[in-house]
Amino acid sequence: MLELAQHILDIAENSIRAGAKLIAISINENSKDDLLTIEISDDGCGMKEKEINKALDPFYTTKTVRRVGLGLPLLTNASQTSGGKLQLSSEPGKGTKVTATFQLSHIDRQPLGNINSSLISLVATNSDVDFFYNHRHNDRQFKFDTRSIRKEIGDVPMQHPEIIKYIRGVIEEGLRKIKTEA
Repeated sequence: MLELAQHILDIAENSIRAGAKLIAISINENSKDDLLTIEISDDGCGMKEKEINKALDPFYTTKTVRRVGLGLPLLTNASQTSGGKLQLSSEPGKGTKVTATFQLSHIDRQPLGNINSSLISLVATNSDVDFFYNHRHNDRQFKFDTRSIRKEIGDVPMQHPEIIKYIRGVIEEGLRKIKTEA
């Protein structure tokens, strides 16, 4: 994975496989502290302590289609390479939280990438999951919540092409207003 948006997509997809109905994705770009923080939390099935330790092992996966699970190990490597770290906390029946930090200005930090496409992909392919996205760039902030969109559109499915087009526009405008890398 060459962009942080791809890591976010991968971790969120793990949350969906774990039965999450609400996934919160938070990005905080803090130039003053030279820190980029990405946090993904869910209300999925959670993990026991033993599973948490295994989840960071690239040779462990719960997937049956392949025998390695590289998502968390790759994100761990990406954060450590750029002067940060990854923290994983989880509780059975309550959910999981992944927090990755990066030195914002580090030469080896992966670019944020196309977060808009990652969010659209998640929303468009998971009709029964809600997503809350909070992106802070220094003193500017953009929030996006599918629950509020569901209230506005009523019975129209989230995957309807016009709804996806609307969501894409909202995210593009929001990110442009806070002047991120995207």
